[in-house]
Amino acid sequence: MSTEYNKEDYTPNAKRDRFFRVAERRTNYILDNLRLLGNTSNRNLYQYTEADVEKIFNTIESKLNDAKSRFKTDKAREKFTLDRD
Repeated sequence: MSTEYNKEDYTPNAKRDRFFRVAERRTNYILDNLRLLGNTSNRNLYQYTEADVEKIFNTIESKLNDAKSRFKTDKAREKFTLDRD
């Protein structure tokens, strides 16, 4: 399947519209899934340890920080350098 790209797809307004559409949908998906994860806190239905909870939220926080940092810098363009003695 081939996707055609038009020059109009890359105008600032088109990019901004696409960002809103995609970011809102993906954010709502994440929020819905966090709500569902929160449902597993019901100890009448689930058994877990504090270590389980820490591992889950440490992983989520780490990935959240990774995603957030991508908005701050463009790591793909950072140059590699060796430290000189």
